Amino acid sequence: MTVTVTGPPLRVVIVGGVAGGMSTATRLRRLDESATITVIERSGHVSYANCGLPYFVGGVIEDEGDLLLQTPERLFERFRLDVRVDCEVVGIDAANREVTTRSTVDGRTEPIGYDRLVLSPGALPVRPPIPGFDRVRVLRTVEDAERLAADVTGRPATAVVIGAGFIGLETAENLAHQSIAVTVVEAADQVLAPLDPELAILVAAELASKGIVVETGVAVSKITPNGVGLADGRMIPGELVVGSIGVRPDVRLAEMAGLALSAHGGIAVDEFNRTSEPDIYAVGDAVEKDDWVGGGHSLIALANIANRQGRRVADHICGLPVAGSPSLGTAIVKVFDLAAASTGWNEKRLMAEGRRYRVIHSHPMSHAGYYPGAQPMSLKLLFDPDDGSILGAQAVGKGGVDKRIDVIATAITGGITADGLADLELAYSPPFSSAKDPVNMLGYMAENVRTGACDVVAYGELQELTESGWTLIDVRTSEEHERGAIPGSVNLPLDHLREEVVEAKGPIVVYCEVGQRGHTATSLLHELGIEARNLDGGYRTWLAADAARWREPLRLVKQML
Repeated sequence: MTVTVTGPPLRVVIVGGVAGGMSTATRLRRLDESATITVIERSGHVSYANCGLPYFVGGVIEDEGDLLLQTPERLFERFRLDVRVDCEVVGIDAANREVTTRSTVDGRTEPIGYDRLVLSPGALPVRPPIPGFDRVRVLRTVEDAERLAADVTGRPATAVVIGAGFIGLETAENLAHQSIAVTVVEAADQVLAPLDPELAILVAAELASKGIVVETGVAVSKITPNGVGLADGRMIPGELVVGSIGVRPDVRLAEMAGLALSAHGGIAVDEFNRTSEPDIYAVGDAVEKDDWVGGGHSLIALANIANRQGRRVADHICGLPVAGSPSLGTAIVKVFDLAAASTGWNEKRLMAEGRRYRVIHSHPMSHAGYYPGAQPMSLKLLFDPDDGSILGAQAVGKGGVDKRIDVIATAITGGITADGLADLELAYSPPFSSAKDPVNMLGYMAENVRTGACDVVAYGELQELTESGWTLIDVRTSEEHERGAIPGSVNLPLDHLREEVVEAKGPIVVYCEVGQRGHTATSLLHELGIEARNLDGGYRTWLAADAARWREPLRLVKQML
């Protein structure tokens, strides 16, 4: 598709040359061959794979050139883009539609006029006012990765990663690949904030099983030449210290241009990504996004969203119809042999917002259990109990996690309800899935909950129920019960439940390993006229939640992973 242009060629200046900026530039060129397109990038590289930076540090990606997707020369040859690296914008005159640039090499300044200005400045690493933080490395640009990789070649024996988010854990893993003893320090009570505690603890257990020390619930108080001081007085040795505390929108250019900012501190934009100045657009990590689940706004720093916004901005500049698209925040991270993924809202956020929801946990295999190589995964689905709309999902496992979270994210976007997941016709073959895919099983479980066919108990309700007189029955085999059980439970294996349950007094909570046998037992007890409820996610979910409560990931290493 091309656009018929009348009048003088359009002058477009784009500030920021990674995901959002380059998507805008290349899409714009495909639509308008006559436009003058100038891209300003303050670093020395344009169009690079910043999501691959930790893997370059770890040696998984050996050639730095593999991270550089395009060069200014190639972009000019193919798209006739005027790409200026090592160049920054130091002034924006919105009234006269002009930016002033300065070379970071020789300091020369130059004014550039524009008809449309697109800001894609990204985000800045958070650098808290901690004494000694100036010796902390960060990882946002190719130059950052080069510095960190050079540090690694010096063979430090110890490293501390401050922050247990996506980049922090990827960095920790890759430093460990370089035979460095790594400690991860996180001020929050868990790793990976997008996950709820009972799934995040599985990731912490994987880190612990690979020799990484995980310190959660404790803040860093100082950085010394030899390590990191914690708020509780302990010192953690670290010849190398990497900060991955998070990012904040880079709004310096927006402030320079007098643009409106959002309540969350990002650049405020409309459904077309226009700022408060109609001739200035903004995309990527610096802007606030419409939230799919809550209908409000949030800050989401993801490359695919930036790419999508860049494309839409180019379309709007060229007069094409554009429809805004809210964001789910779908994300995934690899942590050694595990993958952890999420989409939509987690339980913590739903509780904080006072939103009504129901939860189901499942622990299926990645594909048919009888086919070699099947791996267990843990899934969590959150949905509206009234209309069944899916509010969020999380998954952790060694295989098949990406497929399931992507299917659920697609279902949310398509308006498919939680129980509607049961009717999805998904590809099946024993090496890839089961005849009832884990996503289908979530649908059946949601249907049972919403119709009342199965009354489930959340792990957080268990203590209150047992203290009020409910009997807790483990319907697993005696061998499973002996390997580990919920304190106070009575072992009545499912196959003998009919004969032995007559001895039970009062209402019953039943549980098995993952919930499936518990559902069968609950149905049986109902048929026998006994009030019964099934523990959601079974013993495996309870064990993870209990370990998360006490922040003891090592408890899970032998029992679950």
